[in-house]
Amino acid sequence: MRDALHEIVEEFADTPKELRLPLLLEFANGLPPLPQHLLDDRDAMEPVEECTAPLFLAVDVVPGEPVRLYFDAPQEAPTSRGFAAVLHAGLDGGTPEEILATPNDFYLSMGLDDLVTPLRMRGMSGMLARVKRRVAEGITTG
Repeated sequence: MRDALHEIVEEFADTPKELRLPLLLEFANGLPPLPQHLLDDRDAMEPVEECTAPLFLAVDVVPGEPVRLYFDAPQEAPTSRGFAAVLHAGLDGGTPEEILATPNDFYLSMGLDDLVTPLRMRGMSGMLARVKRRVAEGITTG
């Protein structure tokens, strides 16, 4: 697992249970805005159907450069925004190899499964699966 993501997982795991959702909301508030090229071309973003909220992502894979992740989630969906922000903070700027090596269930170690519905946890799984698929496709077409 990429160091940045590992640190986030540990931060959640070390946080008292009653403070984990507020921590997720802090991450949600830190989700970066979309760059202009994606605001101008929303069709370049892929919907994540596993999420209960309308969440979209884009992944830029350029050989020899860090992978760039972009997420768009409404303010009214703080859990989905939080999960997107965790993935962004933990994986954006990583190598394709680091991202592809991310355990599919890494988020279970964050201690949120008792606080967040299984449907929302499935959204996190869906986001990661789509990011990894996009990275793998970028490697083969790049």
